[in-house]
Amino acid sequence: MAEINGNDEAKKPVVLITIGMAGSGKTTFVQRLNSYLRSVPPVAYRVNTSRKAPEFSSDMEVKVSEGSSNQASAPSGTSTIPPASASEPRAPYILNLDPAVTHMPFDANIDIRDTIDYAEVMKQYNLGPNGGILTALNLFTTKFDQVLNLIEKRADTVDYVVLDTPGQIEIFTWSASGAIITDAVAATFPTVVAYVIDTARTTAPATFMSNMLYACSILYKTKLPFILVFNKTDVQKHDFAVEWMQDFEAFQRALSTHGSRGSGGVEGGGGGDGDPNYMDSLMHSMSLVLDEFYQHLKAVGVSAVTGDGMPEFFKAVNEAREEYERDYLPELQRLQKDRDSKLEAAKKDSMNRLMADMRVEEEERRAQGLSTTRDRFDDEVIVSDEDEEGDKGGDADEDEDDMNEGRFLDVTRARRVQDPSMDADGSRWPRPG
Repeated sequence: MAEINGNDEAKKPVVLITIGMAGSGKTTFVQRLNSYLRSVPPVAYRVNTSRKAPEFSSDMEVKVSEGSSNQASAPSGTSTIPPASASEPRAPYILNLDPAVTHMPFDANIDIRDTIDYAEVMKQYNLGPNGGILTALNLFTTKFDQVLNLIEKRADTVDYVVLDTPGQIEIFTWSASGAIITDAVAATFPTVVAYVIDTARTTAPATFMSNMLYACSILYKTKLPFILVFNKTDVQKHDFAVEWMQDFEAFQRALSTHGSRGSGGVEGGGGGDGDPNYMDSLMHSMSLVLDEFYQHLKAVGVSAVTGDGMPEFFKAVNEAREEYERDYLPELQRLQKDRDSKLEAAKKDSMNRLMADMRVEEEERRAQGLSTTRDRFDDEVIVSDEDEEGDKGGDADEDEDDMNEGRFLDVTRARRVQDPSMDADGSRWPRPG
């Protein structure tokens, strides 16, 4: 694991880990982040949060490669100039971690598909779609130290690093590879988790509660600053969700009005045991538990299609970065120190147990009257290559005979006897010496 260093944090870019359910508009949201950062100077999203996101022409094409400078390339015939100052747009550094995606509306600086062939992984390992994605991500994680090196080289030229995770949310959030990637970037850069929610599909209390429980589990697992991104506000405003999070009574009124309709397909029939009030009672209890959880969450509404809400989102990101440096970074450093101390204690314990076993062995051999001297090579037995090259003729043979005398059996000195208790061929082998 990379060493966690809190020095010069202001010079490091912020890593945005975008996580969301399939169909929540996560990839489109990453594209909007890419377009917004390429078109708005840093002073706009760092200070001015009241500015509306600009409109973009449909013929604009973004092309960024690892070896080129971060800049947006305009249509053919138009020249582009790389950003030269803080008053000009600075493109983000984008990583695509979804090996199964067939089309992306943006060009990633680092794409897992350039390293891992998803279809070939499925074929060679005889896996299904989800197993292929998980295995591809595991293989890519083995080289993630090289990815961190590439990001560090661009740290002075970018303000944000965006990670687009697989649409199968559990593959990244609950896998070892996802935890390794998250811990690695969090130990190196200020890191914020953006959980994208489909607002139009969260109007029912049951689906809203399901999303909040999943968000709570991800927050507990990553232990990083967390932002709830209610996407598709152009279809459905997110005001109701913010009200439910801030006002417990408002959610209870919605629960009594809607009940569990929309969660099980039958009005009032959400209970798996036949009780029509089971789901309502369960959500009522969970809302009491999550009420404290809501107090520590940042929630913003955005539209990945129109760009509405992007200034508010980056305001929340800046607050989350301050929270990372104030609260999370010291905690990460403490956890790393604890891991290092536990590892050192484990090494000492292993060495102590080894030495104890050796002492017990010596005591047992001493009790049996055996020698406790460790077997080792004698210095005079070891012959260097120079001595072997220098020894020629009969002198070498004589020295070898002298050295081996009394150590090995000499088969030429065997005597034949007529004792039936000896070997079948009547040979008796004299003992050495």
